Amino acid sequence: MALGVEVPWFLVSLVALLVLLLVSLLVLALHSGLRSPVVVRTGSPPVGAITVAYKSGRGPYGSVGPVFTEAASIGPRLRSIGLYYDDPAEVPSEQTRYAIGSILSEGEPPAQDLVKIYEKSGFKIFSFPEVTHAVTTTFPFGTFLSIYLAIWRVFPAIKTYTEERKLCAHPCVEVYTADTIHYFLPLARQSHFYVPEVEPKIVQKKGPAEHSDTVAGNADDLGSPGPS
Repeated sequence: MALGVEVPWFLVSLVALLVLLLVSLLVLALHSGLRSPVVVRTGSPPVGAITVAYKSGRGPYGSVGPVFTEAASIGPRLRSIGLYYDDPAEVPSEQTRYAIGSILSEGEPPAQDLVKIYEKSGFKIFSFPEVTHAVTTTFPFGTFLSIYLAIWRVFPAIKTYTEERKLCAHPCVEVYTADTIHYFLPLARQSHFYVPEVEPKIVQKKGPAEHSDTVAGNADDLGSPGPS
């Protein structure tokens, strides 16, 4: 008669711990948007005319987290905003351009005391116009993991949508609210979304997407920043 083999208690505990960890990670991923649908469409963006406080720079988009944190620490109740001007699939990550900060006001001038607080911390102030045509989508903002899942799922979907329809949509703008990340790429007045440090060359171009102006010349002036 075969004798049963007693499994050491620490192995049972280890297996149980690993199963619990995997289940926890799966729940976290689902809550962060792992299975959430990504629906890209053309329509109105989630914001109108806005004034923002921002810091701009060049470098990998994955390194901008500290700027988001700094901006949010100054105005924790304000919406965070990021603008990404280059496609990392076409531009070396060290050269990709961005502007990160907070939305100070929408549809009205910002409070001057708030402006001074941000300026004291090295942020610059700039206003973006209201546009009625943009490529838009949203993604759940459940946990920090949502940001990385969005990079994996949202940007490829936007790129596919714009390429299939031959749309000239840029730059990529993301706006963070309490539970949602809003994305939009203007189809009109695009040059007005370039902060002075990365001001593009302007050419007049009109087409079915109602572009009033576009960026000319270099490949690093075109497209969304999402990975292909």
